[in-house]
Amino acid sequence: MAIEMKVPAVGESITEVTVATWNKKEGDHVKLDEVLCELESDKATFELPAEAEGVLHIVAKEGDVLPIGAVICTIEVGGATASVKVADAPAAAVVPAPAPASLAPAAASGPVSVLEIKVPAVGESITEVTVSVWNKKTGDSVSLDEVLCELESDKATFELPAEAAGVLEIVAESGTVVPIGGILARITVGAAVAAAPAPVSAAPVASAPASSGDASYAAGHPSPAAAKILDEKGISAASVAGSGVGGRITKEDAVSAVQPVSVPAPAPAAAAPVVAQGGTRREKMSSLRKTVARRLVAVKNETAMLTTFNEVDMKPVMDLRGKYKDKFKEKHGVGLGFMSFFTKAVCVALKEFPSVNAKIDGDEIVFHDYCDISIAVSAPKGLVVPVIRSAENLSLAGIESEVVRLAGKARENKLSLEEMSGGTFTITNGGVFGSMLSTPIINAPQVAILGMHNIVERAVVVDGQIVVRPIMYLALSYDHRIIDGRESVSFLVRLKQLLEDPARLLLDI
Repeated sequence: MAIEMKVPAVGESITEVTVATWNKKEGDHVKLDEVLCELESDKATFELPAEAEGVLHIVAKEGDVLPIGAVICTIEVGGATASVKVADAPAAAVVPAPAPASLAPAAASGPVSVLEIKVPAVGESITEVTVSVWNKKTGDSVSLDEVLCELESDKATFELPAEAAGVLEIVAESGTVVPIGGILARITVGAAVAAAPAPVSAAPVASAPASSGDASYAAGHPSPAAAKILDEKGISAASVAGSGVGGRITKEDAVSAVQPVSVPAPAPAAAAPVVAQGGTRREKMSSLRKTVARRLVAVKNETAMLTTFNEVDMKPVMDLRGKYKDKFKEKHGVGLGFMSFFTKAVCVALKEFPSVNAKIDGDEIVFHDYCDISIAVSAPKGLVVPVIRSAENLSLAGIESEVVRLAGKARENKLSLEEMSGGTFTITNGGVFGSMLSTPIINAPQVAILGMHNIVERAVVVDGQIVVRPIMYLALSYDHRIIDGRESVSFLVRLKQLLEDPARLLLDI
């Protein structure tokens, strides 16, 4: 019995994942709860455990993008390595004895049956595949789970293993488009390899090694996983020595391969001087980067996004920090940063302007009575947005502790899906990188995002006098479908009031 392993529901708003890395290979025996592979969404990387013990058959290859509910692999329960049962009893191995030159070889002993090799179901919405490359020829002897050919769909390339040992007969040649369930080849199970009489010859014929045909065909040819890695590294397969069957380049060969250093030959004395050209370098986008790109483009196309700006005099907050930061850290064990002030002020303003803390669901507006604040953090794999839950109920020390905890886990790539799902409003701080002004993109399905920027001393007028103050520009990008200009501007003005008079945060006024 085969159990289908499908992409689980991994969080709100996540509709697809990317297969990052397989920890097991096709045909491996796996145990219950053993980690099979790693899946990536635009928010996190998570592991897929085996739902049963048995033999693994991989459906989705590394790099494939799958929707929620799509089949990733199957597990053949029962411990058998072969997924096809032959009705007849298996034949004993035939060892041909030398025959007189005038006689044909004896026929194979034992029962014979023919097994049809068909195109397997390789993923949701895929109805046909193209036969890319055959690794074997008609008449070749194949063993169980040996790779017969490579098949291509519009989403991925994958290998087709032999379902039994026997003699191969190819039905669909390279380049043929075959529907799901169509016949690719037949394997004659129990037949001798030498089924046809050899030509009569007085001189002895030296037999070539059994693997010579495979070596000449597979040598220097990478597997799909190896080809993907070599392509990402920009390394030609011709420069890599294969350690697989017949010289085939395996995934391990590709991982350990390095770009060969070319030594230019000395130019002829009479050659004209060559002008050096600027080099280029290509690098594959990571799965996380591609998913983020798709989502950001979708937000720009599907929302009526607009940005409004204001400026804040940060002197009151800076004075308060300078006065109490040492005692604050001594008591609470965390530093007193700007993020806690902004988060606290945002929570107060969101309660006064609930549409900024809402989302659109079809033709309805969903209002949130709580403030789950998403904080944009730069991580090694890209931008991630962990969530501070119920921030309105936290003190400044509680917010700072959460910021430190979540930022640390982001840098170590240890954030869970729960820690990055369900935010109602986002704060991003481009000021830490020196940004003066920006128009941040909404983090869907949220409808607004606040952009903080760097603090610069500028000349401003206070009470009729020109003074120098530390000024920060604020940007609020919002979905104009449910947030009007009056609300967006009033929201920023309220933030300005709270930050320029931080006592309001303590007194809740």
